[in-house]
Amino acid sequence: MSNSLELEEADRLVSVATLASRTSSVLERLRDSARSARSDDRREPTFTISKAAELVGRTAAAIRDAEKDGRLPEPARTDNNRREKYTLAQLNDMRGVFGTRPYRSPEDPCCVVAVQNFKGGVGKSTLAVHLAQYLAIRGYRVALIDCDSQASATTLFGYVPDLDLDEDDTLYPFLREGERSSLDYALRKTHFDGLELIPANLRLFQSEYELAARMARGSGTLLDRLREGIESISDRFDVIVMDPPPALGAISLSVLRAANSLVVPVPPTVMDFSSTAAFLSMLDETIEQLAERGLAPELRFLRFVASKVDENKSMQKELLNLMRTLFGHAMVRTPLKDSAEIDNATARLMTVYELDGPATSSAVRNRCLAYLDGVNGEIEVDIRSMWPSHQKRLREAALA
Repeated sequence: MSNSLELEEADRLVSVATLASRTSSVLERLRDSARSARSDDRREPTFTISKAAELVGRTAAAIRDAEKDGRLPEPARTDNNRREKYTLAQLNDMRGVFGTRPYRSPEDPCCVVAVQNFKGGVGKSTLAVHLAQYLAIRGYRVALIDCDSQASATTLFGYVPDLDLDEDDTLYPFLREGERSSLDYALRKTHFDGLELIPANLRLFQSEYELAARMARGSGTLLDRLREGIESISDRFDVIVMDPPPALGAISLSVLRAANSLVVPVPPTVMDFSSTAAFLSMLDETIEQLAERGLAPELRFLRFVASKVDENKSMQKELLNLMRTLFGHAMVRTPLKDSAEIDNATARLMTVYELDGPATSSAVRNRCLAYLDGVNGEIEVDIRSMWPSHQKRLREAALA
């Protein structure tokens, strides 16, 4: 009987080993596919002259005039002499020529946004990546820090994290006390001009236990470790977006301590709403405990985003109205509706902002972009409201 049980146990172990081998083989093929996507399709987003003019804050005629008088280079032409679209890097050059870069002033604080919820599957990484790319398209200097060992944000940039990245490419060496003095080592350029990424992979999960163990031994200053890392690079960026793990662990606490603004995605379902209520209660207790140790986060704004919304479902409509009543002005007015365009882009390890054309249909894509731009545009207003220089410009414009 004992030998029989041992054989069954061995069969189970062999089965796990076999499955692990098979999944590794699939990941190898996925890595090759992702590498191909990076070399073939991973280009900067491009824009027509009318869209470029809108984003730069000048007219199409002004762009043409600047090209004619030499302030901007002559546009590239296709074989049939049609004007080619502009890259994001070219848009940023235009902003430099026209003086329309939206950079914060040196005395303004860098906005550090945590896109956080303690429940998985709420669209956290999707929102974080699209927010970072939206801001980059509008000319801001942006860093996206993937703090989640599941590395969903990293994957959306075309990486297969545990095959393409080592632990030294992530936050892990910095969180190991004393190993690094700055996060510079981990920043890598992306195919979006002005947007840099600190990626993650599964090894980051190990730092969760190490941080927790050291905190348990009384190393309370470890909560400030990530904040120190962000301060080491913040002078280079206008906005830093963080995608933390969906749990209240050591890394999430470090993210909360480092952030000065918080965006909470909440799908309007009973389970997600209930989870968010628990999240807010835990967040309140956590902030109180941090405050007792002089480590309370200094949040400049807190916003809730209704994510994965399907208003064809009556219960979702009711919960969406309830959330708007409860959260008031803290609720982003535009819902981020569930869209096949996001699903299809994600399946290609890409985002809606970088697709050159619709993955579904033009109508679906345009609706999806309207939702994304609406959500991100409201958060952009919150970000700019943090900067005294922006407030000064608004007052001057009102008096003019």
